Amino acid sequence: MPRIVEGEVRVLFIGSKPVEIVHKKPRSGGLSATLKSGAVYTRYEPDDPAFERLMHSFVNRDLHNLLPLLGMEGHPLPLLWTADFILGAARPPWVDGKDYYFIGELNCACVGITTQLHLTDSVAGEAIRICERHRVEKANAWDAMLF
Repeated sequence: MPRIVEGEVRVLFIGSKPVEIVHKKPRSGGLSATLKSGAVYTRYEPDDPAFERLMHSFVNRDLHNLLPLLGMEGHPLPLLWTADFILGAARPPWVDGKDYYFIGELNCACVGITTQLHLTDSVAGEAIRICERHRVEKANAWDAMLF
């Protein structure tokens, strides 16, 4: 991936809703995109025009296929998770001068929001929705067993 030096683009999700995009650019001459290595993080809203292609293709086209491809059809997306993308060189048939993105990592094991405390209400709301869905599903299953 020749464009890895340009960093990676992380999309932070709460459930199925993208809430933030972070372009993690390594310091000059570096490859690591961590803050400790001197990388620069630039935050964007999910509807930023610079990432329209990425958001359209991943969120509107690919996301609904993710869990079935992982053998997890019927399960909810994680409460808080990220998808990291690497910029890729355009290749036929996609040669139009626009950026192309390739998925590099999905992470739901260790995602924190210590620098995005403004998202805590959204995380809490989604957690409550997930719990309520499970409660209703279990109640319906119990009712079905009784009748």
